[in-house]
Amino acid sequence: MSSSAAAQRLPRSEARVLSGHEGAVLAVRFNRDGNYCLSCGKDRILRLWNPHTGALVKEYKSHGREVRDVHSSSDNGKLVSCGGDRQVFYWDVASARPIRKFRGHNSEINSVKFNEFNTVVVSAGYDRTVRAFDCRSQNSDPIQTIDTFQDSVMSVNLTNTEIIAGSVDGTIRTFDIRMGRETVDNLGHPVNCVSLSNDRNCLLANCLDSTVRLLDKSSGELLQEYKGHICKSFKMDCCLTNDDAFVVGGSEDGFIFFWELVDAPVVASFRAHSSVVTSVSYHPTRACMLTSSVDGTVRVWT
Repeated sequence: MSSSAAAQRLPRSEARVLSGHEGAVLAVRFNRDGNYCLSCGKDRILRLWNPHTGALVKEYKSHGREVRDVHSSSDNGKLVSCGGDRQVFYWDVASARPIRKFRGHNSEINSVKFNEFNTVVVSAGYDRTVRAFDCRSQNSDPIQTIDTFQDSVMSVNLTNTEIIAGSVDGTIRTFDIRMGRETVDNLGHPVNCVSLSNDRNCLLANCLDSTVRLLDKSSGELLQEYKGHICKSFKMDCCLTNDDAFVVGGSEDGFIFFWELVDAPVVASFRAHSSVVTSVSYHPTRACMLTSSVDGTVRVWT
């Protein structure tokens, strides 16, 4: 299929609006199989939805301040969340109760992820650290702290063997857990989101100079840059479509942009929200996308 034909199939029709949050929605995430999604924001509440019907399934209330990120375990039985109250909450999905609250960060936490086996949670924060916690232990303190960053750490991702984090100091740092080795890619501009391509070969970085950059993960080589959106002062997600053919990103003026991966033209853009688009999440197998915004809504696109 040609890229122009593929671009015609990108999700840009609003299927439904998930309403209920009061104030800005700071993140929305599909779960592993794409059947459900999680949203969180300024109102301190996590919400579990069926985005395909619009049904609100459950609410999770325990955070004392805004919730900035949420991630579902691969078996969908657990959640982790983080935010302004400096703790990582580890939740049981079915009972909506926190199993544990991990501590150690001394400032707001921006990003949180499970590892592949749901045994370790890794978080990144304004205190310039990345911290790892053991879900199997009763201990709430970190089992590892990475403190080589020069500024706030905004985004963290995991592979089976690596922790990858992006910082306002302009770097993406990759920590090889087995080898105990750190690799630094300096982009020269504050990084507020790092995501992995689905084939795990590339890194996508959203930077505060209104540029999304694609890097070769193993060499750090800059492969491409994507422009047209506005990203100067807000933390905003970027990601790849599930076939790695297009880059997706939000904009501070409420627009969503799609870029063709290889040559980087804008193949589609549309006004998705009335204010800043805070996050985008692409379905693992279907042409379906979630977006969240400072305007208080989560929108489902097909």
